[in-house]
Amino acid sequence: MALSGKIENTDFDRIIRPQCGFKRPEVLTGPAFGTDVSVVDLKNGLGLAMTSDPLSLIPSLGLQESAWLSVHLMANDMATTGFAPMYAQTVLNLPPWLSEEDFVTYWGFIHQYCEEIGVAITGGHTGGIEGQNSTIAGGGTMILTAPLDQIRLSNKARSGDVIILTKEAALSSAAILAMSFPETVTDQLGKEISEKGAGLFYKTSSLNDGLIAARHASVSAMHDVTEGGVLGAIYEMAISSGNGVRVDKDLLPVGETQKAICRLFGLDPGYCIGAGSMVIAARKEGAGEVIEDLNKNGIQATIAGAFTAKQDGYTLIENGQEKPLPYYHKDPYWEAFFKAYQNGWK
Repeated sequence: MALSGKIENTDFDRIIRPQCGFKRPEVLTGPAFGTDVSVVDLKNGLGLAMTSDPLSLIPSLGLQESAWLSVHLMANDMATTGFAPMYAQTVLNLPPWLSEEDFVTYWGFIHQYCEEIGVAITGGHTGGIEGQNSTIAGGGTMILTAPLDQIRLSNKARSGDVIILTKEAALSSAAILAMSFPETVTDQLGKEISEKGAGLFYKTSSLNDGLIAARHASVSAMHDVTEGGVLGAIYEMAISSGNGVRVDKDLLPVGETQKAICRLFGLDPGYCIGAGSMVIAARKEGAGEVIEDLNKNGIQATIAGAFTAKQDGYTLIENGQEKPLPYYHKDPYWEAFFKAYQNGWK
């Protein structure tokens, strides 16, 4: 088993899935590879949906920006249900270097961003941990209730559904790298690219993407893009839904800013952290209406492939050539970030 990055699906099925505590019949969807949301049947047609994620505390990025990621990466997961999150629990394991003043600032932004999207913080745990030097300051869980038969999950994609991608690939990777190493990016790529890269940061919420897509009955499933990028999210969605997939890499929407920044850091935009983009599975005949609705609300949307029968496998088309779609359990962004840091990039 790999000691860094996401757990692989084979390790997940071997270690996690068989050992998930007491089996309760009302748990309809529990832990599963590529499925970020769990669902419990509350009876009378009501469902409880939950998701958990790490909480960010990244000094090079800033307290406000770290709080934004902490809140919106969880909210992005919740958006895949087609509903907005309602409640949040947070566990903060704070590093000793964080002053009370900085904590007050950080928590104030956590409160602000939760309040803006209608999320009540209902509890958790807060404390300091000696030796805590990670950019992960703990974890959080978001919860919502909704009509059970209307909750979408990534495992509900159907063979024949087309794949709609919102916004562009590598949004968060490009933004965080531009903000973490502004001098280097400016020196190497120019002030305009540096500023545009940093400006991508607040496009990393896909909550509205999910809520708008859910208005359409042709949409069967959604999966937000995080580690592994757009192509990783598509692969995870295929695995979780028991489908195969054909995706054309040349159709992936990638802005010139992301291309330039990813090139500088040696990254492929299709495989690096891409929060802000949503993968949407929809019937082909209804996809045009979904895209039109997203476009009307200022959200770019692109068809880049389709889910297929499982026996057809996982296929990537690149430069007109077919090959197996790879999956990387460790996002290459992390190596690129720490390599730049070690090399003294500023």
